[in-house]
Amino acid sequence: MPHPLTTPFIAMTEVSGSETNPCDTGEDLCNLTWEQTGDSTLATAADWIVGKPSALLGLVLIGLVVRWLLHRLIDRIVRRAEHGMLPNRVSRAISGGRMGAALNLNEDPGYTRRAQRAATMGSLLKSIVTGVVLTVVTLMFIAELGYDIAPLIASAGIIGVAIGFGSQALVKDFLSGIFMIFEDQYGVGDEVDLGEASGTVEAVSLRVTRLRDVNGTVWYVRNGEILRVGNMSQNWARTVLDVGVTYAEDLAHVQRVLADVAHDLWDDEDFKGRVIEEPSVWGVQELGPDGVLVRVALKTAPLEQWAVAREMRQRIKARFDLEGIEVPFAQRVLWIREQERPHPSLTDEDEQPPARGPAQTEAEVAPTGETPA
Repeated sequence: MPHPLTTPFIAMTEVSGSETNPCDTGEDLCNLTWEQTGDSTLATAADWIVGKPSALLGLVLIGLVVRWLLHRLIDRIVRRAEHGMLPNRVSRAISGGRMGAALNLNEDPGYTRRAQRAATMGSLLKSIVTGVVLTVVTLMFIAELGYDIAPLIASAGIIGVAIGFGSQALVKDFLSGIFMIFEDQYGVGDEVDLGEASGTVEAVSLRVTRLRDVNGTVWYVRNGEILRVGNMSQNWARTVLDVGVTYAEDLAHVQRVLADVAHDLWDDEDFKGRVIEEPSVWGVQELGPDGVLVRVALKTAPLEQWAVAREMRQRIKARFDLEGIEVPFAQRVLWIREQERPHPSLTDEDEQPPARGPAQTEAEVAPTGETPA
C-alpha cells in the first residue's frame, strides 16, 4: 500500500506519461483523428494536410459564389435601369414626334444615355463588391491560418484614416465622380461647359473627365475641381437668334418674314428631326443704338442648335435681300472743333485780330464715307 504522501507523485507520473489532446476547439478533423488513433502528431498532421486546405478552399469557393450572386443581382438592376422610366415628359414627346420618326428611334432617345449610365454604375458597384468580398475572404483566410486579425483590422483603420487625410484631393475626386455619375450630370458625347474648359466629352471616369474643345485641344479636368456644369446636349436644345433691323422698318412685317423663314426650315425635309417643335418669333428683344433686335427661337435636337442657327442666318439674309429689309449699320457723329490762333509775328502791343469763337460743325457719316451737306 503506497504511502499517502507518494500518491500525488504517482498520479502526476501517470498523467505526464500519457499524450494530451493537441486539437483546438472547432478542429473537427483533428479531434476525430485523435479519438481514433490517440496520436497527437497524426492528428496535427491530418489537420494541416487535410483540414486547413479544405477550410481555405471552402472560403475561396464561398467568396466566389457570393461574388457571383452579387454580380448577378447588379446585372439585373442594371437591366431594369436601362429599360426604366423615361427621364422626363420631354423625352417621351421627342421619341414619339418628329425627331423619333426621323432618326428611327424605336425607343426613347434617352435609352442609349441611360444604358451607358447604368453600365458605368454597374461596373462601379461590381468593383466595390469585388473589393469588399476579397477583403473579407482574405481576413478569414488569415484567421484560419491561426493568426490574430485584430491588429490587422486596427492597422487598416489607422492606414485608412492616414490615407484619407493625406490624399483628400484624390478622395474628393472619386466622391465627386460617383455623385456625378449617379446624378447623370453629363456623359460621353455631351457638349458641356465646365468653367475653365468646354467641349465634347470623350471619356468619364471616377477621377477625371476628358473633353475636346472646338480647336481640337484635349482637356483633362479633375472631377473634384468641377464646381458647375453646363450641359448643352441633354434631351433637347434651342437656337436663339437676335436679328437686327433698322428703325425705319415695319416690325410687324419683319416678324412675319422671320416666321415664314423659320417655318420653311421646319418643313424642310433635310431638317426633319433636327427642329423638333414649331418655331416661334418672340418679338422685339432690344432697342439698340444702331437698330432694333427681333428674337426668333427654334427648339432642336441635342447638338443640332449650331447647325440650325447657321442655316437660319443664311436664309434670313437671302430673304431680307429679297424683301428689301435693311439691316442696321454702325452710325457715328463727328464733332470738328476749330479755333484760330494769333499770328506769331504780332506782338502784344500790336493790334491783334479778334479771336473767333469755336466753330462746331456736325456731320453724320454715311455708309459710303461721304459727309452730307
